[in-house]
Amino acid sequence: MNIKNSMKAVLLNGHGDYDKLEIVNNYPIPKIKENEVLVEVKATGINNTDINTRIGWYSKSENIDDASWAGESLKFPRIQGADVCGVIVDVGKNIDKNRIGQRVLIEPSLQKLNGKQLENPWYFGSECDGGFAQFTKVSSEHAFEINSDYSNIELASFPCSYSTSENLLTRANVTKDDTVLVSGASGGVGSATIQLAIARGAKVIAISSSSKFEDIKKLGVAKVISRGDDLVEALGENSVSVVIDLVAGKSWPKFLEVLKPKGRYAVSGAIAGPIVELDIRTLYLKDLSFFGCTIIEPEVFPNLIKRIENKDIKPLVAKTFKLDEIIQAQKEFLTKQHVGKIVLDLI
Repeated sequence: MNIKNSMKAVLLNGHGDYDKLEIVNNYPIPKIKENEVLVEVKATGINNTDINTRIGWYSKSENIDDASWAGESLKFPRIQGADVCGVIVDVGKNIDKNRIGQRVLIEPSLQKLNGKQLENPWYFGSECDGGFAQFTKVSSEHAFEINSDYSNIELASFPCSYSTSENLLTRANVTKDDTVLVSGASGGVGSATIQLAIARGAKVIAISSSSKFEDIKKLGVAKVISRGDDLVEALGENSVSVVIDLVAGKSWPKFLEVLKPKGRYAVSGAIAGPIVELDIRTLYLKDLSFFGCTIIEPEVFPNLIKRIENKDIKPLVAKTFKLDEIIQAQKEFLTKQHVGKIVLDLI
């Protein structure tokens, strides 16, 4: 393939508002090293991480220079974008040339850089450039071939949300014997968690706004409750074995009340607020287990690829935009009026 010298890309030039996003048409195409692959991006998804990184949400201090997924200062400009469906168009000298032409999904949680083990995992589009561009690169191990008749846009809805969801369920060891309560059920991770938990045979109860009940019910949940409801009144104490939480916020203690003794709580988000009140007696008297889930377990992404290829799960695309429309896409994303994913189409 005759690869151009430059590409269209969205640059993040610092922490702040939408004015920190710059669309450029002549940004250098990434130069791959010996153990990397160059991927032509066909579609890429929008995530909470993109916004959180841009506004400096990850910082725990007034100094937002350390406001990144890994707690280290980002190097600007940065190309964000953790969700990528694309095609390999070039490979490093140590990589089999038969990989060229493969349709791939990129694993967002990176354990290797140019084939070498990282001391601390990086996040695609945070510690390194990601998918908000026509081309991107990654260590070959993190570009997974996908054989599916789903469209590029549909496939781009999977990597970040569904790997996060599968990781939550893996860490919490969810099985067919579990009743799982999912908060933030209409979002990308929430709706993915519903599907993946049901694929494991678990019974799922979802928390969502009442306006989205019908959409959530179509995913096969046993019950939907309003996010404004009192969980104990709606479900009863000791009624679920697993809580998958993406919300946190002031109502957080109710999650522990509805968990059964020896229940498991797994979390990967805090969109309603990161500071919560914990009565430590509830934790130890009920023998609860807590799982903070950021680093993706090694088996998660290969298992997700199998789920997609077997059509155990389906893509949920709420709306699509072009790369030039990234600001409109992020604004739409933040309205939280959608079910599923918002995806950028680069074709």
